[in-house]
Amino acid sequence: MVLLELFSGIGGFSKGLQAAGYSFEKVYFSEIEKNAIANFKYNFPYAEHIGSVTDIAKVDIARPDIITFGSPCQNFSSVGDGSGLRGEASSLVRYAVEAVGRFRPDVFIWENVKGVLFARHRADFWSIVKAFTDIGGYRLEWQLFNTPWFLPQNRERIYLVGRLAEKCTAGLFPVYPPCGGTVAFHHDAPSIRPFGTITRGYGEQPNTGSYLLTLRAGETFDGKPNADQKTRIRMLTETECERLQGFPDGFTRYGIYDGVKEEIGRKHRYAMLGNAVSVPVVAEVARKIKETTLF
Repeated sequence: MVLLELFSGIGGFSKGLQAAGYSFEKVYFSEIEKNAIANFKYNFPYAEHIGSVTDIAKVDIARPDIITFGSPCQNFSSVGDGSGLRGEASSLVRYAVEAVGRFRPDVFIWENVKGVLFARHRADFWSIVKAFTDIGGYRLEWQLFNTPWFLPQNRERIYLVGRLAEKCTAGLFPVYPPCGGTVAFHHDAPSIRPFGTITRGYGEQPNTGSYLLTLRAGETFDGKPNADQKTRIRMLTETECERLQGFPDGFTRYGIYDGVKEEIGRKHRYAMLGNAVSVPVVAEVARKIKETTLF
């Protein structure tokens, strides 16, 4: 099989597909951020970097069986500018549509933020669905997933999967939480939440990333740290962030720069992990694809 990862980042789709039992004779990846490229090369030395997604029409590669893309979400995100497909970043999904139309893979997977389903972006979402539909021959399905099904973080993401209709043996979604039922930490009363992530500085802490408050036995947290709790707020380590996204410890530590192995700086590791897909979610979607699709 052949895999093409667009907007690849550090290779979360590759890692998730591996976890689901897929193996690939060839992997191509498209990425422009130098540290993510270096890290991908370190962890997947057999993969071939094909440059920017904007050059997808020019690349000469084997036909991919699977194309994946977690296209930039800034303009769809609830903390973004709300410009949707008019935005410079989120509009890049058009190159993924172009790649699907050109290569006609058996399967393609698009991951993005929950914001694409918001009312203000509804027209944009349906225009993306229509663009894939207009290619012809694909069965399209999508579902909103949340990472706490697998890992202790709240990260809602939509997964839209297209499969060649003649390859489908059954419907793909819905996929249910492995534990059964619904996991929805955001509906819990704040006083009984077992954990939380603090993303604001609260005065003394620099606002450079996500922070952790470790609660003592019997202690509760109502969303606002008291004076004593403020002294126990610390930044998540790189390893903790890797674990929260389902990557192995040390996955983002090294990169290959001009053929040389080098350590990647801390702030870059945080950024790469923040932009990554959650590996167990990808693996769950990939397993269901394998169960219901002919390859």
